[in-house]
Amino acid sequence: MSIFAKIEKLKHFMNSFSDIINAISSAVWGWPMIILLLGTHLFMTVRLKFPQLKIFKAIKMSVTKDKDSHGDVSQFGALATSLAATIGTGNIVGVATAVALGGPGAVLWCWITGVLGIATKYSEGLLAVKYRVKTKKGTMLGGPMYALERGLKMKWLAVLFCIFTAIAAFGIGNTVQANSISLLLNETYGLSTYWIGAILAICVALVIVFGVKGIANVCSALVPFMAIFYALGCIVILGMNWHFLGEAVTLICKSAFTARAAGGGFVGTTVMMAARFGIARGLFSNESGMGSAPIVAAAAQTRNPVRQALVSSTGTFWDTVVVCALTGLVLVSSIIAFPDIDHTQGAALTKAAFSKIPVFGPIVLSVGIVTFAFSTILGWSYYGERAVEYLVGQNHTLRRWAIGIYRFLWIIGVFFGSIMSLSLVWNIADIMNALMAIPNLVAILLLSGVIVKETDKYLWKNHLDDYSNEPPYQL
Repeated sequence: MSIFAKIEKLKHFMNSFSDIINAISSAVWGWPMIILLLGTHLFMTVRLKFPQLKIFKAIKMSVTKDKDSHGDVSQFGALATSLAATIGTGNIVGVATAVALGGPGAVLWCWITGVLGIATKYSEGLLAVKYRVKTKKGTMLGGPMYALERGLKMKWLAVLFCIFTAIAAFGIGNTVQANSISLLLNETYGLSTYWIGAILAICVALVIVFGVKGIANVCSALVPFMAIFYALGCIVILGMNWHFLGEAVTLICKSAFTARAAGGGFVGTTVMMAARFGIARGLFSNESGMGSAPIVAAAAQTRNPVRQALVSSTGTFWDTVVVCALTGLVLVSSIIAFPDIDHTQGAALTKAAFSKIPVFGPIVLSVGIVTFAFSTILGWSYYGERAVEYLVGQNHTLRRWAIGIYRFLWIIGVFFGSIMSLSLVWNIADIMNALMAIPNLVAILLLSGVIVKETDKYLWKNHLDDYSNEPPYQL
């Protein structure tokens, strides 16, 4: 067999493998997963007496230091790191994909999912602090793996969660984010993807070498800037499109509940399509129920589990209720204002919508994607490290080597992610993310009684300022 025949055979195999992975990804992120996640959101919302009503109290608490409490980083530092990992390209390109596939009504379903997801994010944040452990060096460790092991005695499921997390991190949290930055800067400014990859890898290395404190410090400075800049940019664009804003809001609301979406070129999108893609993108964007955010929530300085649970819940509010909603309004109003925009492809829709605003639009998009994606790389590096730590056990030397190797591979992943085509990696990452969510949702549902008990003790009985009488478990 000639070398060319072997290459063709390999290409055929890769295409077939890619088709299989795509089919699996579509299956795991189909209606059963959506129903499980959304059902958990609804169940916890009702059982916790609508914790969404406490969101403004939670926002105030998120910027209040709790220095005399156990933890490695401030509550805001933990929230910023969580938001860094959560607010990524999905908030920009992902919303556009939902609109392209499900019509403008998908924006409202995405927003509703974010509102309900606040309850689940609250629940997993509470469990993270409730079952966190303290190492001999004084470091706090927590997340779904410790809730599963200590709360439910399901170590085998905790191990599976960590395996899925460590693998998923290289997909959604590393290579695909680096690729988004690289493609944008290459297509917009003609920069070499190799140089972009090298510079990006160096920047990531300079941060993650300092561990959670270094990541939290950078994210605490970067997240407010990137979120405010992007939000202000969207508001300016909405101001330019203000003649079409009312029509856009009406179209979004009507399209979410009517059989067909008429207007703005959207014809034939059904309620089921709008709901499916809006809910799926909302769930994927805010990560409520996925189990990633609780890993860093466990490191927060907080006097009791409920305080950090409230702070954690604000992450979903900012990510979906605010950022995704602004993106959706920008996209739909721009499509109405400029009917020539191609709204059938997510990435193309995003670029076209923002480019209609001379000079300012492309700058907002560029800064938004670069900062969102870079911060996601930092946040997910911490999640992956903690998963690896749990898998290798308590041996200090083995842990140090494992983390060192993981960080090295992480930096290499950033470089190669910048220069490769990653459609296959996206689908593999989607599968791992879904598999991560299942053990975490098991923990939330089976430990919902514990969540209610803690909430009653500290929140419903107005004892939020009380210190927990359960010190962290010592490893």
